[in-house]
Amino acid sequence: MHRPTPVPSLPPTRYRIVPRDPAAHLFEVDCVVEQPDPRGQCLRLPAWIPGSYLIREFARHFVDVRAHCEGAPVRIVKEAKDTWRAEPCAGALTVTAHVYAYDLSVRTAYLDAARAFFNGSSVFLCPVGREHAPCAVEIAPSPATGSWRVATTLPRDGAPAWGYGSYRAADYDELVDHPVEIADFAHVEFEAGGAAHDVVISGRHEADLPRLAADLARICQWQCDLFGGAPGSRAPFDRYLFLVAAVGDGYGGLEHRASTALVTSRNGLPRAGQAEIDDDYRNFLGLCSHEYFHSWNVKRIKPAAFVPYDLAREGYTRQLWAFEGFTSYYDDLALVRSGVVDAASWLELAGRTITAVLRTPGRRLQSVAESSFDAWIKYYRPDENTPNAVISYYAKGALVGMALDLTLRRAGSSLDELMRALWQRYGARGAGVPEDGIPALASELAGRDLAEFFARHVDGTDDLPLAGLLAECGIALRTRAATGPRDRGGTPPGKSASMRPAATLGLKLAAGSEARVQFAFAGGPAQRAGISGGDTIIAADGLRVNAETLDAAVARRAPGDTIALTAFRRDELMTFAVTLDAAPEDTCWLALDDAVPAEAVARRRAWLGT
Repeated sequence: MHRPTPVPSLPPTRYRIVPRDPAAHLFEVDCVVEQPDPRGQCLRLPAWIPGSYLIREFARHFVDVRAHCEGAPVRIVKEAKDTWRAEPCAGALTVTAHVYAYDLSVRTAYLDAARAFFNGSSVFLCPVGREHAPCAVEIAPSPATGSWRVATTLPRDGAPAWGYGSYRAADYDELVDHPVEIADFAHVEFEAGGAAHDVVISGRHEADLPRLAADLARICQWQCDLFGGAPGSRAPFDRYLFLVAAVGDGYGGLEHRASTALVTSRNGLPRAGQAEIDDDYRNFLGLCSHEYFHSWNVKRIKPAAFVPYDLAREGYTRQLWAFEGFTSYYDDLALVRSGVVDAASWLELAGRTITAVLRTPGRRLQSVAESSFDAWIKYYRPDENTPNAVISYYAKGALVGMALDLTLRRAGSSLDELMRALWQRYGARGAGVPEDGIPALASELAGRDLAEFFARHVDGTDDLPLAGLLAECGIALRTRAATGPRDRGGTPPGKSASMRPAATLGLKLAAGSEARVQFAFAGGPAQRAGISGGDTIIAADGLRVNAETLDAAVARRAPGDTIALTAFRRDELMTFAVTLDAAPEDTCWLALDDAVPAEAVARRRAWLGT
C-alpha cells in the first residue's frame, strides 16, 4: 500500500509516554519538536479514531499541557478544542501533557493498577505541518507498573521483544494505527498467511490458549486465502496482534493495520476441557474474525473519502454498508468456511441477523446508504427512538452482502470475486474506492446492470429478497413470533411454545431487573398508549411488576386484551391503558432443505464450503 514519503528535511518528532500514576489514571506524554515553526508551533489532537465514526473529542481528557525549550518555560495556549500553540522559541520544543485514561473500551486509553492501554490518537499530539515526518517513540515504565510487558505492532527501534524502550513510525498516520497494551498478560502465538500472529490477554481469565490459537489460525488462514485466491495465500503484513482485555461484562473491537484491540467477557474465552463452541465463545470468534477481515476491508480497501484520513473532522461516505456490512457478513461466514463451526451453527447466526433487521422499524425509513452517511450523528448516538428511525449498516449491510453474493453466484461469480477485485484494483494500490465503485464492479462481475438491486436495497429501503435466493441453495427462510424477550431468533420455536397467538406490548426493556423501557416501537401498543423510552413500569393491573413478572403478565394475555400499566416518568406517576397486539412474525430461522434438486445442494456446498 502507498504510504506518504517521510519528510527528509525534518528530524523525527520524538514522543515519550509513561504510565505515570495508575491510581489517578494518568499518562504523562512528551512531544519533542526540533526546529519548531518560527511563527509558533501548533499541535493538534485527533477528534476521532478510524473505525469508530463519531467525533469523540479526545482532547477533553487532557488534564494539563505545558511546554519548555532548552529548560526554559514556553507559553502555550489553547486555540481550539483540539489545538494548542506554543510561542516561538530557539531550540527543541518539548510539550508535556497529562492525559486522564479510564475508558474501558477499545477507542481511547485506560490505566489502572492492573493494566495500561492506549491508542495513539488519544494521547499523541501531532505538530501541524509535520504529519508526514517520521516519529520516534519511547514507551517508558514507572515504578507502579512492576514487571509488566509491552505488546504492540509498532516497529521496534531498539526495544526488546515485549519490552519497554524505543519504537518508530514512518509518519503520524502510522504512529496512531498501532495500539499498545502494557500489562502482565498471557500470550500465545500461531502462524497464518506466512505471518506471525500473537494473542495477548490481560485481565483475569482461564482461557485455553492452545485451543484459541488453533481456531484463530484456521479463521485467519481462510481470510488470507480468500483475498489471495488460493490456499496458502499470504497476509498483507509480517506480523499481526490480537490485544484482548478480559472483563466481567464487555464486548467490542477496533481494527488497525496490523492488530486489533478487543474487549470480551471472560465467558467468551474457551476453557480447558470445553469441547463444544458455546454461544459466548462463538461470538468472540466472530468478533476476532470481523476485526481481522478489516485488515483488508477498510484498512487497505478504503472509501475514497478516507484517503487520506482527516482526523480533525467527519469523513462522510455512503459506503459503510459495504465496509462494515460486508465485514459483518464475512465474519461469521469465515467460521463455517474454515471449518471452525458447522453449517447449522452458521444458519443460527444468520437467522439472528435477519431477525435483528426485521425487528427494526427504522429500516422502512432509512436506507443503509443514508445510515452510512449519518453514522456521525445517529448510529453512534443512540437514543430511545433509534430503532424507529435508524437501520444498522452493520446488520442490514451484512444482509446486502448475503443477497449480493447469492445474486452474483447466479451469474457465475461471487462476492468473493468482488472482494478480490476490490483488493487488486484499490487496496493493493492504495487507492480509494469511489462512491459508485462497488455497484459498478458488481455489475461488471454479474455481466448485467445491477443498478435496480442497489437502488432498491442500498439507496432505497426495500427488504432484501433473501427467501427466494436462499431457496435456490436449498435453505428455507421461516419466520415466527418471538417466544419471549430473550428470543433472538435463529432457531425454530421450542416444543413447549404455546400454540395460541402471542401478545406483545411493542416495547423493549433495558437490561436489569426493573421494567425500564428502553424503546417503544413505532406504531406499537405501548407507543399508542403514550408510553415512552425511559419510563419505568412498576405495576400491571394494580400488581407490582419487575422485568420478569411484566413479561409473565403479558404472556398470560391474548391479543386484543387491555392491560393497565402504572409507570414513573422521571418522578411523575402515570397510568396507561395498553391494548395488546399479536406479536409480529419477525423472528427468523433458517433450515436446510435437502428435498431439493442436486444442483441446489451443490450451490449451497459451494457457498458455505461444507
